[in-house]
Amino acid sequence: MSGTGAHGPVEGARLAAALRELRGRTGLSLAALATKTAYSKSSWERYLNGKSLPPREAVEALCRLAGERGGRVAALWELADAAWSGRGRSAERASDEDVREGAAPLLDEGGDAAQRPEDVPRSAPPFGVHRVTLVVGVALALAVTAVLVVVSEWRAGTGGAGRQANTAVSSAPSARTGCHGAACDGQDPLFMLCGGEGLVTTVLRRTTTGGRHLQVRYSKACGAAWGRLRGGRIGDRLELRAPNGSSQNTRVTDRFDADGYVFTPMAAASGPEKLRVCLRPAGGGPAECFRTS
Repeated sequence: MSGTGAHGPVEGARLAAALRELRGRTGLSLAALATKTAYSKSSWERYLNGKSLPPREAVEALCRLAGERGGRVAALWELADAAWSGRGRSAERASDEDVREGAAPLLDEGGDAAQRPEDVPRSAPPFGVHRVTLVVGVALALAVTAVLVVVSEWRAGTGGAGRQANTAVSSAPSARTGCHGAACDGQDPLFMLCGGEGLVTTVLRRTTTGGRHLQVRYSKACGAAWGRLRGGRIGDRLELRAPNGSSQNTRVTDRFDADGYVFTPMAAASGPEKLRVCLRPAGGGPAECFRTS
């Protein structure tokens, strides 16, 4: 039987932790998540903190934004859904052959009295058993699929979808990207698929005096660059300027931004040289700027 935490079952806490990791990978604030999905900022706050179970569609939307492949998060949602709804506990009681005589009748999902176990033919187990068996079976199948995907990626040397490392960039624009050059100016690198494997490289890494971690990412396939910040403070602003004068910026708006990555929109750039990234810290103070060679 599932345990229960401060806001719900432990399965819900595990799902919330996975969702927070995905949100951090996207670099999106709660407000940005609300604009890019069908769910409000307050809804995402509840989902990410494990206060309520997100709809499956919300989980799928976040997986798409984070580039999550495989069934790991889907499996966690299946288990959390069963735990939140109580189907796992109902099925456990229904399948007990020692149900006491005279106990209160079980209720089905519509709220009506369901058949007691002794009233159901031996060839037809209670509905709850079928439902939970199906949920657990699907969850296990998805989990196995996720493990196989991770193993295959590890063997291929990719390290998984969440790995942050330099990779060789494509020598020509890819048909997989959604823009190139000037058309990428101001666009989201995730939506335009410019940060995909083999299409992007980190051309600069710096740590500020306050411990923030800055990066400049460049995609030759898209002919564009963007800045990325990890470990920021609420109110920090990150700016990226390209040699052609194109400038993009983003701001750390909440603690979820501070816990994960935030990144600027793309600035069109013919190459990774002479890109300038600046951190303007919250509360004022001098900006810290760095330039690629």
